[in-house]
Amino acid sequence: MNTYMQIAINEAMEGITHGHGGPFGTAIVKDGVLVASGHNHVLANNDPTCHGEVDAIRKACQKLGTYDLTGCELYTTGEPCHMCLCACMWANISKIYYGCTIEDNGIIGFRDDKFDNIFGGRDKLKGYMQMLDRDACLQLFDKYRSMQHRTY
Repeated sequence: MNTYMQIAINEAMEGITHGHGGPFGTAIVKDGVLVASGHNHVLANNDPTCHGEVDAIRKACQKLGTYDLTGCELYTTGEPCHMCLCACMWANISKIYYGCTIEDNGIIGFRDDKFDNIFGGRDKLKGYMQMLDRDACLQLFDKYRSMQHRTY
């Protein structure tokens, strides 16, 4: 398993264990060094925009003292929704690695596919996003599904 995806999974586990939100954790890496990690805080913060990717982007920008994350790679447990995908692009993230797919997100109760059907366009991002460690992330999603949690 990829080290940075394991960090993302650990972040997601922290979030779901504490009821912060869904099983979405993220790690941001630059030049082979972890810059920041984060997880979904939608429920904890009453903030529908605080997905794992956004949380990690905010922390990385603060740590690096910049709004420009050029050269950074992002590892996340679930394929980014359109909001997070655009946030990554605005932040100049160079590459996204994701575990579970949009369809997998739907299986555990998230409506990413609704927005994907409306906005589409992922086919234009060839090479920008790459699946990685899906089986490990599916185990995380199974754990989440087996836990008592608030659906949103």
